[in-house]
Formats: sequence, structure tokens, C-alpha cells
Amino acid sequence: MKILSFLARYSPASILLAVAASCVSGASNAGLLAVLNAALRGESLTDSRLVWAFAALCIFLPLSRFSTELLLTRIGQGALFDLRVKISRQILATPLRRLEEFGVRRLMTTLSDDIPTITATLTAIAVLCINIAIVIGGLIYLAWLSPAVLLLVLLLLGFGVVCYQLPVIKSLHYFRLARKEGDALFGHFRALTTGTKELKLHHRRRETFINEVLKGTAAAQKRHNIMGATIYSAAASWGQILIYVIVALILFGLPVRQNLNAQVLTGYTLTLLYLMTPLQVIMNTIPTLSRASIALERITELGLKLAAQGTEVYADAPAPPAITIESVELINVVHAYRREGEDSDFRLGPIDISLRGGELLFLVGGNGSGKTTLAKLLCGLYIPEEGEVRLDGQVINDRSRDFYREHFSMVFSDYYLFESLLGLDAPELDERALDYLTKFQLNRKVAVKGGVLSTTDLSQGQRKRLALLTAYLEDRPIYVFDEWAADQDPQFKEIFYRQLLPELKARGKTLVVISHDDRYYDVADRLIKLEYGQIVGDLQKPLATPFITDAPVTS
Repeated sequence: MKILSFLARYSPASILLAVAASCVSGASNAGLLAVLNAALRGESLTDSRLVWAFAALCIFLPLSRFSTELLLTRIGQGALFDLRVKISRQILATPLRRLEEFGVRRLMTTLSDDIPTITATLTAIAVLCINIAIVIGGLIYLAWLSPAVLLLVLLLLGFGVVCYQLPVIKSLHYFRLARKEGDALFGHFRALTTGTKELKLHHRRRETFINEVLKGTAAAQKRHNIMGATIYSAAASWGQILIYVIVALILFGLPVRQNLNAQVLTGYTLTLLYLMTPLQVIMNTIPTLSRASIALERITELGLKLAAQGTEVYADAPAPPAITIESVELINVVHAYRREGEDSDFRLGPIDISLRGGELLFLVGGNGSGKTTLAKLLCGLYIPEEGEVRLDGQVINDRSRDFYREHFSMVFSDYYLFESLLGLDAPELDERALDYLTKFQLNRKVAVKGGVLSTTDLSQGQRKRLALLTAYLEDRPIYVFDEWAADQDPQFKEIFYRQLLPELKARGKTLVVISHDDRYYDVADRLIKLEYGQIVGDLQKPLATPFITDAPVTS
């Protein structure tokens, strides 16, 4: 099982201790069987050795079981913790464009489904190891009673295991199919939750989505799970029947052919019946381990794919950004990628831009012209396939890219709003945040205490102001706003363009604003227009009217 080898790789020394504790548990069970069998044979119950042996076993048995469970639980939880952190770091170390191509659904299914599956298996592993130890101890006791009879028992058990494993392998095939359908089902649930408004407005779309899309995938997953569980249950029932067959052969068949005394018959019958429960637990645990192994395969596959996509170098403590910058340059920068629903690659560039410190730049153009892509290249989130990015004349490479990004605060059009001011521990943070909340007209709706926002349950425009709050508190030299004003009411849109942007510029900040609001283009020092990934205009103040009134670009 991959899940067992995964735990063994995590902490070999602890695994050895757990195995040793399991062996003690198995030996204690075997000894207890021997003591009980001796008592059933009529040996004196007043024999002090028998009494002391029974007392010692009653102490060693729960202690060894507790030790095994504790060790395996600590190993499992520690390995799971490291796995979660490792996957999270791999995701963050993978270039953004590669993550976008990889897909949110695959990442979320791994984090929300595969890892919890492994978590649920940890207790089962402890129980499995204890019951395996009990079975081994019981077999050792049977060997002491009669090696010849044990050989027959092992042959029958081996035959049963083979007959058991064949259907189990088939059941694993169906569990893997169910796991794949789970990926698709997660995507449908995401569509259900994010597309609720569209589904509510269109009856046929809603019914088609439920009946053909969601039900179809859910039914396929149910079918595969039922088929896998049915095959496994049949195999487990066969294993239980086999134990009764072995007991019947020993009780009714062997005495006819071999001269077996009552001690051996009693011992074998008692031990085999005692081992039925541990054997049943082992067989019932295998599907759980199999699902965990499948989940581990998926996680390993994800890790390998993320590693194959290339990783970024992050400094443990990058140098603080400069307070101001002189220039940011993109020299012959080219970036190409495949857009959803298109057969050919979208190519941005070659782009040549020199952004001066303290400049207020507007990026304009139609939807799909490459504005956001250019902004991500500018911020260092996308890595250009060709060309160079320079900060104050210094070429940015893999080792300096993390330091370069520290100079930017960007509010994306599809921003994510954290519920606390993560990474901001400046003195008087709450007071500064309150000042900005007042400035953004949010002080009556949101409070900050200990760097935690009291609520994020606001309108889209108000949530964007909270995202702006974070950018202000970061106080970095370069700000990038991607359609930030699109969700603001006319009053605050006017405040943003006529008051906030000029104030930031007056503080020496360099500003890049992606905007369709042509009535505010006069605020900019410079206007760059994109069409189909190419710069078609780069104007300084005063802005030319024909440029602004140019026909809109379509994509």
C-alpha cells in the first residue's frame, strides 16, 4: 500500500517503534490465548504462574495497543501536516500562468477531497496494524500447537487471499473511476454556486444543468462507488466463509485422518474463532487504504506536475523594496498563451515600455487586447518568454523576481479579499486602517481590531475599497489598478480619479490604471493603448482628442 510506504518514508524510526509495539500487542494476544486454552484444558486455576501470566498480559495488552495507536497517530498527523504545507508551497512556487492552465478545479479537489481522505485513513491504519499483530501472534500460537495443521491452515488462507485480492483489484478500478467523476462533480458544484443567478433566471438552463450535467456525473460516481463496494463486500463475505470452512475441516475432517488430541482441536478452534474479528477488520480496512492510496497517487501526480511546470525561487526574507523607483522597463517582452475556446495562441508583444517613477499611466483598449496580461507582466506575476524586465536598470531574473514583486501593490479585477490584514504588522496598524476606512467611507460598516476586519460581507464596490485599503497599508512604490472603479458608484468613482490617484502621485507613487472611463483620461500623465496584444498608441500630456475618441477595440 502506497499510504503505508508514505508513512514509513516520513519517520522510519517511529515506524519501527510502532512495529515493535504492535509485536508486543500480538505476542500478548497469543499469550492470552495460550493462558485461556490452558484453563479450558482443566489446568489448575490456582497455579500462581497462570494467574501472574494472566495479570501481566492484561496489562501489556492495552498498553501495547495504546502505544501503537499513539505512535501511528503522531506519525500520520505529522506526515499529513508536512504534505499539506508541501502542496501549498508547491502551488505558490508554480508560475501563475501554469496554475491558470492547470485549473482551479483540480487544485481544489486535491486540497478539499484527497487530503481529507488520507486524514480519515490514519485511524484505520492504527487499527489495521494492531489487528495484523493479533493475527500474527495467533498464527505463532497455532504453530506451537501443531505446525502440520498450521501449514494446512496457511494453504487455505493463501488460497482465500488470492481469491479475495482478484475482486478487490477490480473494485479499486471502480473506485478510481469514481474519483475521476468526483473531479468533474466538484466543477459542477462550483458552477452551481457561482452561477446561481444565471440558473435561476432560465428555467430550461436550470433543468438541463440539473438533469443532464449534474445528475449525469453524480449518477456515474454513484454507480462506480456502488459497483466497487459491492465487489469488495462479496470478497469480504467470501473471506468470512473461508474461516468457517477451515474451522469445520479442523473439527470434522482432520480427526478422521489424523490423531489430533483435544488440546490441539480446542486451541485451533478457539484461536481461529478469536481471529475472525481481526481478519474481518483487516479486510474491511483494505478499501479505506485503497481509497487513501488513490488519493495519495493523485496528490503525488499533482506534485509532479507542479514541479514539472517549473518553480519560482522565493527568498526566505527578501530585501525590503525601495521607497521610490526611478524606472521600470519592459524591453522586447513577449508572452504567449492559449485562451479558452480558441485554437491559436494569444501573443502579447513585443512590448517596449519605460515607466518613470512618480508617473500616472493609463492602460486602455478593448476587452481581450492584453491589458491585464501586460499588467501581470509588469508586476512580475507572468514571466516573459522573450525580452527583459528591468527595475532601475537592473535586469530581473528568477532570483530577483520575488524582490521585484515586493515593489508592487495590485488590486485585480478578480481580486481576493482576505479577512485579516495578513503580513502587515506595522505599529498603530488599526489606527492607520481606521483613517483609511474613513477616507473610503467604510468606517460605519467595517472596523479593524488586531489587524482583523470585522466583516467582508459588503457590496462589490465596498469590497473593492477594502482591497484598496490593503494596498494603501502596504505603502509600496508602484500601484496597479485593474478596472478598480468599474463597480464604484459615480460619487466614489469621481473621488478615486480626481482625489485618490492625484494624492498617491503627490506622495511619489508610480501608478498604472487599467480603465475604460475615458472621461477621466485627462488625469493621466500618459496613455498607452493596446490592440490585439500590440501597443498602438503611447501619448503624453496633453492628450490628443482623436486618440481618446478612437473607435473601441473588439476582441
